[in-house]
Amino acid sequence: MSTSREKKGAVFLLIILLILLVATVVIALSLRTNPVAEKLEEDQMIRLLLVMHDGNGNALSTDAFVYYPPMQRGALFDIPGNTGGIYESIDRTDRIDAVYTERGVSVYKREIEKLTDMEIPFTLEISLADLAPLTDLLGGMKVFVPSPVDSVGPNGERWLLPSGAVNLDGDKIQTYMQYMLPYEEDDDKEERQQNVVIALLGALKENSALIFNKKNFPYYGKAFKANVDGDGLYRLLELISNVDSERLSPVRVTGNINVVGGKRLLFPYYGGDLIRDMVKRAVNMLVSGDTIMHGRVYAIEILNGTTVQGLARNTSALLRPVGYDVLQTGNAPRNDIEHTLIINHIGNAEVAKSLGDFIHCYNIEDEEVRPESAGMDSAEVDMTLVLGRDFDGRFVRGGYGKKDRETTPPATKKDEVR
Repeated sequence: MSTSREKKGAVFLLIILLILLVATVVIALSLRTNPVAEKLEEDQMIRLLLVMHDGNGNALSTDAFVYYPPMQRGALFDIPGNTGGIYESIDRTDRIDAVYTERGVSVYKREIEKLTDMEIPFTLEISLADLAPLTDLLGGMKVFVPSPVDSVGPNGERWLLPSGAVNLDGDKIQTYMQYMLPYEEDDDKEERQQNVVIALLGALKENSALIFNKKNFPYYGKAFKANVDGDGLYRLLELISNVDSERLSPVRVTGNINVVGGKRLLFPYYGGDLIRDMVKRAVNMLVSGDTIMHGRVYAIEILNGTTVQGLARNTSALLRPVGYDVLQTGNAPRNDIEHTLIINHIGNAEVAKSLGDFIHCYNIEDEEVRPESAGMDSAEVDMTLVLGRDFDGRFVRGGYGKKDRETTPPATKKDEVR
């Protein structure tokens, strides 16, 4: 009799334990937050690292992507694989993509956070093998091929692509990512890979109604590997699919090429300060809603008013990555100009100020606005930048900074440099 009671008691305790266990799981699930939603509560900016790889641990393209949902605008920062540096995670000077190959995406993300001086909470990876079926599910990807491609790869594979603005299927998009013609540079191939990133974001937006149907999403989502779970991945992709991809123009890390250990490494200008400045500037523009530099590309000429050889040419390398079209560089009529000057030819004070803010130059003068019917030719520019002795190659240093905007500009006038 007592044995029967003991059995009933044990069963009763077991049932209570099961109820408590189920209740604990239910409570835990109800308290669990979506990491993407949680991050948005702290900061409305989405920052993620997007890596396309070959499936064998080698990064093909790497982008730090910043997206501001309220404005549906983003910024894309292209990190070339040969970006050189002393990387603590692998304890040597090497290419940055060596970190991805040897240590994986989470460590790779930390090195890119150091390079850009920006926290990057999320990662997305997609392999070349997964890109093909995803492309087919999306109905193809739209890219521009300047001339027909008919060539043979190093392993005997045939590369065939039509020319023009084309919609490529999965197999063709793999070819587009990989082909390399004999006369091309690595930059040409990397530019195509960036085009695929932009095309992918555009295709996500175009097919969003289909993709983000809960029943359909698993078929699309499985192409991506992320550092968030299924619900987090759904929310992350749903958010970034709203970006205005047509306005995305990748900003690329620029620098000097040096050979280290037999490898051609790209060492960022100014010890990486330039790319960090560009990231900070782009993020601030997204948050502020500044549309000055989003409307169109502004053309400038750069004149060297100093005795420093190559200063105008080097400054063009500084300005092109942040969206300016440097039509020409040359020497000013004089080489003893003290103060750097921006001559605004189009009467748009905000555009000139934006350029001035980037190089810390507030010596800005307006020229008479040209009429629209004047028949401007390609040689004409929106702004002329005259470099003076106070320009150190990155910033205008010395006495004419933000505090002096309301004071009389230095003696350098446009008629003195023409």
